[in-house]
Amino acid sequence: MVIACQWLSTTTNTQAKTYFPPTVFSDICNHFSNMSSNTRQLTATPKMHQRKERRMFSTSDDSAMTKQVQATHAPDGREIDVKPILQIVDEILVRFIARTVEGYEVKRDQDALEMTAVLAEFDMLDSLAYIINKISCELSCKCSGGGDAHSSTMVLLGYMSSYAWHAKVVLTLAAFAVIFGEFWLVAQLSAENTLAKSVALLKQLPDLAENFMSLKPHFEALIRLVKAAMEVTTCIVQFKELPSEYISEDTPPMSVASTHIPIASYWVIRSIVACASQIASLIGTRNESISSTTEAWELSSLAHKITSIHEHLKNQLVLCYQYIDDKRHIEAFHNLIRLFETVHVDNMKILRSLIYAKDDILPLVDGSTKSRASLEVLRRKHVLLLISDLDLSQEEILVLDNLYKDARVRGDTHYEMVWIPVVDKAVWNEVNKQKFEYLQSLMPWYSVCDPFIIEPSAVKYIKEVWNFSKTAILVALDPQGRLSSPNAVHMMWIWGNLAFPFTSEKEESLWKQEIWSLELLIDGIDPAVLEWMAEGKLVCLYGGEDLEWIEKFTATALSVSTAGKFQLEMVYVGKSNAKERMQKMIKTFNMKKFSYFWPNVTSIWFFWTRLESMLYSKLQHGRTVENDEIMSEVMTVLSFDGSDRGWAIFCRGATEMARAKGDSALICLQDFDKWKDRVEEEGVVQAMNDYLNKNKPPHHCNRLILPGSTGGIPQKVVCAECGRQMEKYFMYRCCVE
Repeated sequence: MVIACQWLSTTTNTQAKTYFPPTVFSDICNHFSNMSSNTRQLTATPKMHQRKERRMFSTSDDSAMTKQVQATHAPDGREIDVKPILQIVDEILVRFIARTVEGYEVKRDQDALEMTAVLAEFDMLDSLAYIINKISCELSCKCSGGGDAHSSTMVLLGYMSSYAWHAKVVLTLAAFAVIFGEFWLVAQLSAENTLAKSVALLKQLPDLAENFMSLKPHFEALIRLVKAAMEVTTCIVQFKELPSEYISEDTPPMSVASTHIPIASYWVIRSIVACASQIASLIGTRNESISSTTEAWELSSLAHKITSIHEHLKNQLVLCYQYIDDKRHIEAFHNLIRLFETVHVDNMKILRSLIYAKDDILPLVDGSTKSRASLEVLRRKHVLLLISDLDLSQEEILVLDNLYKDARVRGDTHYEMVWIPVVDKAVWNEVNKQKFEYLQSLMPWYSVCDPFIIEPSAVKYIKEVWNFSKTAILVALDPQGRLSSPNAVHMMWIWGNLAFPFTSEKEESLWKQEIWSLELLIDGIDPAVLEWMAEGKLVCLYGGEDLEWIEKFTATALSVSTAGKFQLEMVYVGKSNAKERMQKMIKTFNMKKFSYFWPNVTSIWFFWTRLESMLYSKLQHGRTVENDEIMSEVMTVLSFDGSDRGWAIFCRGATEMARAKGDSALICLQDFDKWKDRVEEEGVVQAMNDYLNKNKPPHHCNRLILPGSTGGIPQKVVCAECGRQMEKYFMYRCCVE
């Protein structure tokens, strides 16, 4: 069609009548005489083509045309499974013809043969053959007779008024596939098949073998438009297949799409009309040479239009899928809530909902063998879910490793542990993947094989119900899947496996057995310190990172112990959340020999982590500094750690303790002569306490720094020096160092 018109614009009438057979020339002239001015006044100037394209598509936003299209729509509720039809159309137009035009050799592999066999048995076409044939006839007659494209499109819409929009476009594509398929078969086989050759002669179809290079640009433009039309059609079908239980017609993402689908269907059908016209224009051109330099700009312009429509619908479809996913995740989230409220015979329903519900893969990795495992290994067992991000520290893994292996040895404390990493897919990259694999390799317990097998609904539950933010938590489940503890990590750090089965009742029972003592502070970290305590020695725990203060304090303390003739053992416990700085301090202690110290940062980390766990454990049980001595003392030590200078705690036996911030502790020792006479009568710890109470500094500043991501921050904190309530501030930092 377009080829003929553009050629005619540069030739005489005589040349044109020689070029085309008379009847074909008459048909083409009639066709172009009936076209609207915006599709028949063509030139070779690109800018003018763009202006014509804009005018040709200006009606897409015309409300009058939209109403006209809508007026043809009167669906009777019939349902058609259009996907098999779309598969057949794809077989014809894309798998065979398009790939042949684009220069690919079509290979019919076993899968393709099997699919064709299945499609051959598709019997729904019996009821649709008539309407497909009727549309094919309309396309052939109108296009070969020079009918107006818009009018032809409206006629087709009238034929299909009782069908849904997705069925209209699929049926039109099917009708065109018949036309194009028949044309291609006859033209391609005419060189080797007598019947095909005879039909090709009667229709005067071009010899594809001889004219392929001159015809190829036109076929390529046509194929581009067909592919674009099929993409829009597929998109419209996908809208139809959206589950109505999750999204309805009046839901904003769907309602917006619904307003555009009728006009999108119109342009798909109109594009097919243009494609059919292009095929019709090739009738009668068997012995003619068609210029390959002339572009079928109408098809290209339509392809651009259809591609734009597809992009818009595709974006809207993405919004619909997101809406559906959100609804499904919310539904799954509430199902998970109900599951935890229901009694089960075992823990499998809970674990499948939290970790992985399908049976297509083995979701776990066994840390001891590094082999894959199913959730069945956890059936009817106590399970600890280690939930963290990828910043899980090696210190945490090391301590948990010791406790996990200890539980294997203890016959009465058997549980399984599973690492569930909570990872943001938006920031997942090769570095994070390697980090995940490295952490996984350190763990002797089970872990999920892939962070993203965890459903978003489970992540939502973990964050909103179990209050996971950043700091690792240990969720304890009993053999029936019931929640024993939403976070057993504090029990684990304080008492280790003695806290099994990690219930709130067990935690309460363990606290009733505890008093504020050196044993509570050091238990599980350093047996040597507990031995000193048992021997009746004065034990001094001190911390901070002010080397000048440390040097003065340790020298003065040793001098006082010599003068007072009592045995003193000093232990440097460092500072919290300062891993790199503590490594430097350990090197300094190795050289300076200030006192006894822990030669690894894990012990220092664990000391401070246990203190924080004591605080949060008390908070979970509703304790306050006013009614709980252990909580008060723990907060005091944590506030000491927040100061710029050092601090010290002197202990003798199970209960005798004296504590002070750095300057106060140093002055107390330097003033030993002022209180040494009371040592023999009261004991060194009580004598120190008497001196410290009488000489409290008038000006002081205590700070308590707690991780905000752990939750349960106390509403009221009192100063360890004066007892006044401390002010609350917010601090943000990107590095714990």
